[in-house]
Amino acid sequence: MSQSLRSKKATSKSGDGVLAVTPPEIVKESDAPLVDHEKIEQAVRMILEAIGENPDREGLQDTPARVARMYEEIFSGLHRDPSEVLSARFHVDHNEVVLVKDIPFYSACEHHLLPFFGQAHVAYLPRHGVVTGLSKLARLVDLVAKRPQIQERMTNIIADTLENDLDAAGVMVVIEAEHLCMTMRGIKKPGSKTVTIASRGAYEDPDRQQEILRMLKLG
Repeated sequence: MSQSLRSKKATSKSGDGVLAVTPPEIVKESDAPLVDHEKIEQAVRMILEAIGENPDREGLQDTPARVARMYEEIFSGLHRDPSEVLSARFHVDHNEVVLVKDIPFYSACEHHLLPFFGQAHVAYLPRHGVVTGLSKLARLVDLVAKRPQIQERMTNIIADTLENDLDAAGVMVVIEAEHLCMTMRGIKKPGSKTVTIASRGAYEDPDRQQEILRMLKLG
């Protein structure tokens, strides 16, 4: 099994050679635009016709509508603010690492709109005992995953949301994923995984990073 390890920090600067990533514009859930089912259905019909299929044959007649409903579901996090997931916070007598690992997710590569899927590992170091519910970390991963994107951006959005909303002393997010754009087309390397890491605060220290990687058995 081949692996590529890519670690990037989100930044608004590009002169230092670090990849600058800008998350999609986010709005309140109540203000989020509805998915245009009619436009998607028209587009799917055109695609089917363009590849030489008959969109009116049995088996394909309902496909455009099915695809529209699917996109509404799998991209439902696109215009939602990830911060809404972390609204519940608690004060506890705990300032050591909190790690939730092996969180399964499904997302879609923005280059080919093919799925990438795998596991996310989310760790943060509370500041002044401020924590959130463990399930909220899984919900955060799920919400951020539901949009077309690259894996690096997904990793950074999760890390930045935790750092900003919890005022965490340190955050580290590790995502391992298989990309169908690499396994079923192009280079065709099934089983290969891409690993991305986003570190913030205390976990920008390489020694602290290794602590988490050892816990994940990646270091």
